[in-house]
Amino acid sequence: MRDRDFSTVLLDWYDRHARVMPWRVPPAARAAGVRPDPYRIWLSEVMLQQTTVAAVQDYFYRFTTRWPDVAALAGADDGAVMGEWAGLGYYARARNLLKCARVVVGDHAGVFPSDYKVLLGLPGIGPYTAAAIAAIAFDQSETVVDGNVERVMARLFNIETPLPTAKAELTSLAARLTPKRRAGDHAQAVMDLGATICTPKSPKCGICPLSEPCLARAGGHQGALPRKLPKQQKPTRYGIAYIARRSDGAWLLERRPDRGLLGGMLGWPGSGWADAPQEAPPLAARWQDPGIEVRHTFTHFHLRLGLRTALVPLKAMSDKGVFIARSDFRPSDLPTVMRKAYDLAAPGLAVD
Repeated sequence: MRDRDFSTVLLDWYDRHARVMPWRVPPAARAAGVRPDPYRIWLSEVMLQQTTVAAVQDYFYRFTTRWPDVAALAGADDGAVMGEWAGLGYYARARNLLKCARVVVGDHAGVFPSDYKVLLGLPGIGPYTAAAIAAIAFDQSETVVDGNVERVMARLFNIETPLPTAKAELTSLAARLTPKRRAGDHAQAVMDLGATICTPKSPKCGICPLSEPCLARAGGHQGALPRKLPKQQKPTRYGIAYIARRSDGAWLLERRPDRGLLGGMLGWPGSGWADAPQEAPPLAARWQDPGIEVRHTFTHFHLRLGLRTALVPLKAMSDKGVFIARSDFRPSDLPTVMRKAYDLAAPGLAVD
């Protein structure tokens, strides 16, 4: 099968079976001239990094209801955006989201550029996201390669080289198949194929539009591809979170530095995360150890976070944070690991 025939067959399949997503323009509407909104494509692609479509949809609806365009997001309060992002993880993405929105408004008159190289210069936009925006929003002939695309290419061309070593080779193969016309629909078609048919386990080869030319299927080992190098074992780090509540119901919280893990997010004061837990109370109090801990996994390590709790008087002061009034405190504004700590500790810190 010639390279252009791959795309023709795939686009025919996509026209009939495209997934419905809140940020996507369906193929029939696209053919009728409806153009995708670059803001919604950009926002969805940033949200989808390391996350599933199912997990992202509710966040996307909330974001676009509250901030319907890039100008609205650029003018948003940082804390409000970080609060809405809580639970999606990788909080540097939320910080870059704001930076990017403000650059688009300030330097590009509120209009997303269509050129891949210009997109690549915006905060938080790497090669994948730039290609996705250029292809899907502007139909530029750019190659979009995520995990689904890598899997489809590895099986289609029977690439035995393990990931991540094979990334460049798989990207080159995907580029070969990317058409000049309907590049955005083609990109979404390959991703849909990987997500719904050419799945990691038990691929549905019997209904795959590319089953006939698929070299891995011909060899009977499609389920073994793509191969991957063994993952390194994640280390475990330890820390302590201090959860203090004042007699008027206020909670002691601190905002983490802008740079680093959970940067810019509210959280409980505590020790650093190291090979062993270290006591570092934020104020003098009768701290209680409830004998419970939070377990959470980040990209590069596991965290075991011990808890210390205290009810403190109205005059209590701390140089490691500020007391947030009960009426101003929303647990949903906390990053996931801090919200886990709250859920475990809050029942024991009730006040009238």
